[in-house]
Amino acid sequence: DLMMLQTRCAGCDAPGVAVCTTCRFALLGPRPRTTAGGVNASVAFTGRARDVVLGLKYRNRRQVARHLAGLVVNTIVANGDAEVDVVTWAPTSAARRRTRGFDQGELIAGYVARQLGVPSRRLLERTDGDHTQTGRSRRERLAGVHFRVRPGVEGRRVLVVDDVVTTGATLRSARAALLGAGARAVALYAVAATPSGVASMRRPTERRPAIADTAA
Repeated sequence: DLMMLQTRCAGCDAPGVAVCTTCRFALLGPRPRTTAGGVNASVAFTGRARDVVLGLKYRNRRQVARHLAGLVVNTIVANGDAEVDVVTWAPTSAARRRTRGFDQGELIAGYVARQLGVPSRRLLERTDGDHTQTGRSRRERLAGVHFRVRPGVEGRRVLVVDDVVTTGATLRSARAALLGAGARAVALYAVAATPSGVASMRRPTERRPAIADTAA
């Protein structure tokens, strides 16, 4: 029974902690990364990083959400985007949430918000029912997911968090919906970007604004 309850690393399955020291180092890499859609991602969705994220999504390794959130916060701080009013997430489909028992984006967003010292709020609701992006073609993904925005975003600087970005269509749809509802600014961040989703590695001297600001 003790063996069954033993914590194992989500990256390499070694017994001990949720993310072992070796896998923590494997998660460190050049950042920030920016996808073509303007989404900032902390790591590439490959190797140990991929294993850790999939451990959260499909193997109920909820303990790793705090560590993944720390990676996102490090990228936010490196970009100078920590001045936000509220953190939210791009919600998974209702079917995925029922199957897993939780929304991984919500978990990560909650930890990001705590580390930034701001509230985490569910501001977005999907309008596409139970359709998921997983397994869809690139063309289908680019069509995006459509969202309704809950009240209370007017004039606020919003940070939207997701676990993995491929085309960026979901987060771009979230940004458009929030700006359309009156948000002052919207920043888009993800834990990881698939190799095909990473468009460039920004150099420190080539920093571009990560926040779309309607006040500009």
